[in-house]
Amino acid sequence: MTKEKKEFPWPTVGGYNLYDVMSALQKSIRRGLEDDALFWGTELFLSEYPDQAWNRLLIISSEDVGLADPSLSARIKALHDFYVHDRKSGEARLFFIHAILTLVRAPKSRLVDHATVVYFNGPREQREIPDYALDQHTPTGKTRGRGYEHFFDVGTILVNETGKDIYRERAKAILLKKDQ
Repeated sequence: MTKEKKEFPWPTVGGYNLYDVMSALQKSIRRGLEDDALFWGTELFLSEYPDQAWNRLLIISSEDVGLADPSLSARIKALHDFYVHDRKSGEARLFFIHAILTLVRAPKSRLVDHATVVYFNGPREQREIPDYALDQHTPTGKTRGRGYEHFFDVGTILVNETGKDIYRERAKAILLKKDQ
């Protein structure tokens, strides 16, 4: 297939429209349909659309998996980097298939995509900056005379904290000396 002789997007090797195949790939991954996802992914790859396919796989890693497996996007990006590094060899295809299989079998969540829609496309209300954000690191906090004690008592509150912080009290004592 010669790309230069045909207007983009040129048909895939199977005669499909590029955008229809991209959609079929993503919808197959969402549904965990491994055979279909592999077929549509390789249809893109064999049709000289590997860059478009990889771009879609990277998007899927956030849009359809996201927080269900927070490290997955980094793993898909790493597979893409391995592919790019080895692009000229036939072995690069392994990384492409690995990425598709990983996405198909991953737990799924649309939370990241839905939050993106709400906060980038939804209405914006005015909000006041919360008091807990105004510590010695901000101009407003400085004018209120806030120092490290306020920072440790209010500004460093963590939700979903894991592990015991054995250095907190020692760090607080050191920084409180700076306020004196």
